[in-house]
Amino acid sequence: METNDMKELKKKLFSTQKNGYDKVGGQELSAMEDYCRDYMAYLDAGKTERLCAAETVRLAEARGYRPFVRGMAVKPGDKLYRCNRGKAVMLAHIGAKGLAEGVQIAAAHIDSPRLDLKPNPLYEDSELAFFKTHYYGGLRKYQWVTIPLELHGVVALKDGTAVQVNIGADRGDPKLVITDLLPHLGQEQAKKPLASAIPAETLNLLLGSRPIGDEEDTGRVKLAVMKLLNEKYGITEDDFTSAELEAVPAVNACDIGLDRSMIGAYGHDDRVCGYAALRALLDLEGTPAKTAVCMLADKEEIGSDGVTGMQSAAFDTFLEDLCEAQGAALRVCYENSFCLSADVTAAYDPDFAEVYEKRNAAYLNYGIGLCKYTGARGKSGASDADAETVAYVRGLLDRAGVVWQIAELGKVDAGGGGTVAMYMANRNITTLDAGVPVLSMHAPFETVAKLDCYETYKAMKAVYEAEK
Repeated sequence: METNDMKELKKKLFSTQKNGYDKVGGQELSAMEDYCRDYMAYLDAGKTERLCAAETVRLAEARGYRPFVRGMAVKPGDKLYRCNRGKAVMLAHIGAKGLAEGVQIAAAHIDSPRLDLKPNPLYEDSELAFFKTHYYGGLRKYQWVTIPLELHGVVALKDGTAVQVNIGADRGDPKLVITDLLPHLGQEQAKKPLASAIPAETLNLLLGSRPIGDEEDTGRVKLAVMKLLNEKYGITEDDFTSAELEAVPAVNACDIGLDRSMIGAYGHDDRVCGYAALRALLDLEGTPAKTAVCMLADKEEIGSDGVTGMQSAAFDTFLEDLCEAQGAALRVCYENSFCLSADVTAAYDPDFAEVYEKRNAAYLNYGIGLCKYTGARGKSGASDADAETVAYVRGLLDRAGVVWQIAELGKVDAGGGGTVAMYMANRNITTLDAGVPVLSMHAPFETVAKLDCYETYKAMKAVYEAEK
């Protein structure tokens, strides 16, 4: 066979994935920068699931969305939302076709790994005051020591009042920190595996060291801290019993790299997909053919359980209320629906090449990563999408000019992870996983590529705009 014939045959038959920057033009790159700037602002405003839900509602209402109340009339073009207990948000842009013909869903989660305060957190030891914590999600404990931390959340008082707490986020605020052992005394600690070098019960937030009262008194530093909290928030120690307070990294989103091609921040997993799903919905023009639904769930990092997680009936209730307004059956809506389960995937890191399988890894700047299945080991805990579903999404993305790649999360038996996909699929909704590749996933500071963020937004928009 002639050389030119070989080249043409390879071009025709072989996969020819390219770096996204070899596909995307200048005008689109400018739009990418604008989008990423807005995304970074969203991250900074939403460092916890409560703050993220509040920012989501604010942005939605600014684009004409209104709260959906059971019994309301629902007509094409309506923009509706429901916030579930201040931690999860469901939004719908009602389409021209009836809900019996199904909806187009993008589902992500807005909770991220963090440190929660225990119900009785405040104590003093050796004239230092601390908060005890219980870590939330699959974090690596050694990464959370000696970094500045903020505290956000709510303290619910017995009279029903909810006190909003914010320590460390405002300009001039003090930060909190978890201490670590100095290397001079850390020889034994250094011999331990990473997973056990920092015991969970030592993840205690340092609060203060300045005592008040007479020197013969006890608990003087703890009292000083409690006095400050009482003066600012009007709370007492008993009120921690009914509080939800979360320690998160005291860092804002920023450009990474000399070329500013990446974004570093806390909470990319999974707010990078959550924002893409939200923004694509808000940017829809006119009335979509089918109803477009954005689901931003809580509790994914701990199994999607609870009233605000994806396994909750809250999502079913929202869709059923919409269906009843049009005289449609929920089960019929579900069986005609499609969901893009939008969650991040692991980006190939050459410094840790041994846990990746290069032919099936996601790479920075190669676009949104489609994942036919997630799970661990033998696909345990996965929604394994069928070939027809993957082909459907391939077609949607190619027609919309979206840069995409196909990926797995590491080598077989090297680990694995789950998403909300299986909970959508269990509802008889055709579902596929897809999301942004992330470096240092679950760390207090994660890294993503701007191009992948923007291509994920474009993918969400393509899903919402699909006519079937």
